[in-house]
Amino acid sequence: TVTVKEDSERRISTLTVEDSGDGIPEEVRVRMFEPYFSTKKDRGSGLGLTTTLAIVSRLKGTIDVRSKLGVGTTFVVGFPLAGDGNA
Repeated sequence: TVTVKEDSERRISTLTVEDSGDGIPEEVRVRMFEPYFSTKKDRGSGLGLTTTLAIVSRLKGTIDVRSKLGVGTTFVVGFPLAGDGNA
């Protein structure tokens, strides 16, 4: 199951994507934004999350990842709202 939520409070807009999958092991979670890091072996370049983080950071946003094995993973992407002096 995948749940997507949007919230715009306190001058920050957040997009939360949560799943009820297997979760991400800690040793993968701490490296997942590193360039060329991939768990897909010979598929993919290992640049997807690196590129995503670069774009979000350039827009003064943040990405938070929480995961629990056997329970699922939650990504929270936040951006400052326009007009607050940061956007």
